[in-house]
Amino acid sequence: MRSEDILAIPGARVKGLRERMNLSQINFAARVGISNSVLSRIESGKRPMEDSEIIKFADFFGVSADYILGRTNSIAGINVEKDWTEEEEQVALAAVTAWRKIKK
Repeated sequence: MRSEDILAIPGARVKGLRERMNLSQINFAARVGISNSVLSRIESGKRPMEDSEIIKFADFFGVSADYILGRTNSIAGINVEKDWTEEEEQVALAAVTAWRKIKK
């Protein structure tokens, strides 16, 4: 992994997950207990995530910390194939998220 990816990949993953759930930065930041400015810097790759933030994000989205960090492409136990379209990824994530809500 290139050094510039160390901050960019996790930020992009959080932003993508947040947007897939149609959450604004302000709404999401409030729900996970961080400031909007901190979230903005994380998503833009200008600030590293603290361990506690990685855990909060992973728990909130139902993904692994490894997914947030860019160490795997597995979302919620689903291996996202490199040839999947963005729409297919969104449908898979939405299905898993809905299923988890039903099970609770």
